Amino acid sequence: MPDSFFGWVAHIFKEYFPLFMRGTWTTLEVAITGTVFGFIIGLAVAVIRTIPLAKNDSLAKKIFLKTVKALLVAYIEVFRGTPMIVQAMVIFYGIPQVFGVHLNVIGAAILIISINTGAYMAEIIRGGIVSVDPGQTEGAYSIGMTHSQTMMSVVLPQAVRNIMPSIGNEFVINIKDSSVLNVISVTELFFMTKSAAGTYLKYFESFFITAIIYFILTFTVTRILRFVEKKMDGKDGYTIFGSQSAPNAEIQVKEEAYRE
Repeated sequence: MPDSFFGWVAHIFKEYFPLFMRGTWTTLEVAITGTVFGFIIGLAVAVIRTIPLAKNDSLAKKIFLKTVKALLVAYIEVFRGTPMIVQAMVIFYGIPQVFGVHLNVIGAAILIISINTGAYMAEIIRGGIVSVDPGQTEGAYSIGMTHSQTMMSVVLPQAVRNIMPSIGNEFVINIKDSSVLNVISVTELFFMTKSAAGTYLKYFESFFITAIIYFILTFTVTRILRFVEKKMDGKDGYTIFGSQSAPNAEIQVKEEAYRE
């Protein structure tokens, strides 16, 4: 048996390498899937909450829209105001009792992260929508675009770019917070580490390995997302083609021009 700290770290990592890798894969699976579904939920909630009410709308439409918005606000407040570990217990054990539907562990984990992330994403995306210059929305309306067309073609592309750092932050949080799902026996990285640590009662050494794995995951994801952000910014220089007076004209625009 090893007689030093790093000796035990190397021994445990070598012996339980497949266990750590299975836990890491499960962590990534639920974090990525939950973040994607959470983004979709948050996007839908944010768009609905930003639908304007016109004076000429019918009373039924106004009541319906206000009711839906109130329910969505309640959803956001509840899931932002309670810990994920509590939500996991309520959803995993509550759904079978109330609805008679039994969820498998991975399905429940993805559902929990998706709903939780959706509540945070809804406010993040709404903030991104609000941050877009109102003049662009007014300009879209002035040329006959509907609210849906304005959102899809004008507002959301800019809003998503503006909130990319926040989306990345939510993804990183989900990678780390997936560890709470061990309470419903999700075999993610934290759960697997407990199994490895219990064999030799070497918890410090085992969770030291887990800390390094979590750091590698979050560090890598952060760098990938920063690369995506730069790609979304486009090139420093670009060409504008055409105008009303000279359709074939080309105007070269370089970043340096703005610095002069």
